[in-house]
Amino acid sequence: MPERRTVALVTLGCARNEVDSEELAGRLAADGWELVENAEEADVAVVNTCGFVEAAKKDSVDALLEANDLKDHGRTQAVVAVGCMAERYGKELAEALPEADGVLGFDDYADISNRLQTILSGGSVEAHTPRDRRKLLPLSPVDRQQAAAEVALPGHGAAEEPQNVPGDLPEGLAPASGPRAPLRRRLDRSPVASVKLASGCDRRCSFCAIPSFRGSFVSRRPSDVLNETRWLAEQGVKEIMLVSENNTSYGKDLGDIRLLEGLLPELAAVDGIERVRVSYLQPAEMRPGLIDVLTSTDKVVPYFDLSFQHSAPDVLRAMRRFGDTDRFLDLLATIREKAPTAGARSNFIVGFPGETEADFAELERFITHARLDAIGVFGYSDEDGTEAATYEHKLDQEVVDARLAHLSRLAEELTAQRAEERIGEMLEVLVESEDEEDGWIGRAAHQAPETDGQVYLVDGGGARLDLAPGRMVRAKVVGTEGVDLVAEYCDVLGSDPQTPVAEEVGR
Repeated sequence: MPERRTVALVTLGCARNEVDSEELAGRLAADGWELVENAEEADVAVVNTCGFVEAAKKDSVDALLEANDLKDHGRTQAVVAVGCMAERYGKELAEALPEADGVLGFDDYADISNRLQTILSGGSVEAHTPRDRRKLLPLSPVDRQQAAAEVALPGHGAAEEPQNVPGDLPEGLAPASGPRAPLRRRLDRSPVASVKLASGCDRRCSFCAIPSFRGSFVSRRPSDVLNETRWLAEQGVKEIMLVSENNTSYGKDLGDIRLLEGLLPELAAVDGIERVRVSYLQPAEMRPGLIDVLTSTDKVVPYFDLSFQHSAPDVLRAMRRFGDTDRFLDLLATIREKAPTAGARSNFIVGFPGETEADFAELERFITHARLDAIGVFGYSDEDGTEAATYEHKLDQEVVDARLAHLSRLAEELTAQRAEERIGEMLEVLVESEDEEDGWIGRAAHQAPETDGQVYLVDGGGARLDLAPGRMVRAKVVGTEGVDLVAEYCDVLGSDPQTPVAEEVGR
């Protein structure tokens, strides 16, 4: 009998990283590794790191150190870093953090099982040398699909399929339906799952390093996205969220920039799927046809995760972005004319080099009038390798901190007001969990997982509701708690939730 090998995946960062972790889990499960939920129960702890901003990098280092501590009093024998921070810094991270037994880049994903086995057996795997992944693919998007078959693209499968994959895959493991389709194993029982629509980014925002380590924009083929969605529906998933660095660019390398408009109705028609959500939209690339599909297609939620970042024209130009306050407000008005209750969220950077008091006031004007459901505010900080890091006219940190605190308070007030506007509104709520104190909790169409608040479901008569995760219900908003809504349960929509095929990791 083969020796029992256990592995735990610890995921930090965004939904794209969560998809990557499930791809790694699929590859490992296919090669006989046993997936466990807790790192202290694993022979190897794999930490999928985030390398976006300083705070995220610190969280990643802390997670690696915490996993390393388990070696002294748990089963854990090795700690391995993967993900964006590992890809971005490679050998530099390995030298700065000797507690990590391995630092693996995206090129290692296709052979992840052998890499971990080598480390677990006491061998060493050389940390990869970082490189600008934008240079791995042709400059012209239409020339990338064929070339992409030779490049490791997390979420797209890999140029070389994993070794020793059995003909009959273990239960709960997504089949590789095509030469570029990844193996995937779900790591939880949530009725929500992300599906990667594309990877990489062709935009050159001056504050962002992501394209350098995620590479150029490459779309997944519609058939792969559809097949993965069908498989997720079989696992009991009710809502899929399409993720990438820029969903509005989907299809440009496949010869049709409007491909998303045709794909969304097909995804919504997948048996078992109740909700399709699109994230990461670029305001400058929004098309009338895309707005129409997002606001009028059954089961495609009218949800707009728009990457505004700022609204003062001079700051946006310095960021190498486009637009201004009035154009952005016009875009939101167009959306709400078609879907008055549409959800809208965005993130903003304050204290960007050269940002004047007038620029900051212009950003306040936009946020005050935008009626956004959720707002993320970040203070500017230099990122390695970005154009903005070389800019002059940097603001004093005290100024950045003051503007961050001020806009954060304003955002909190405005999003709470926006939530109050929804009192009396009828919602379709996806039930996700039950809390001993708060009862059943779910999300409405305007709320994405983890970022936009949630809905607390109550019974008008005070009774405890008899619901289940994955059930869709109708409810009326009767109160708010900040961005969170309190809604009175009315009735059930659709059929009972399907029991997931895959067992939860570690059970």
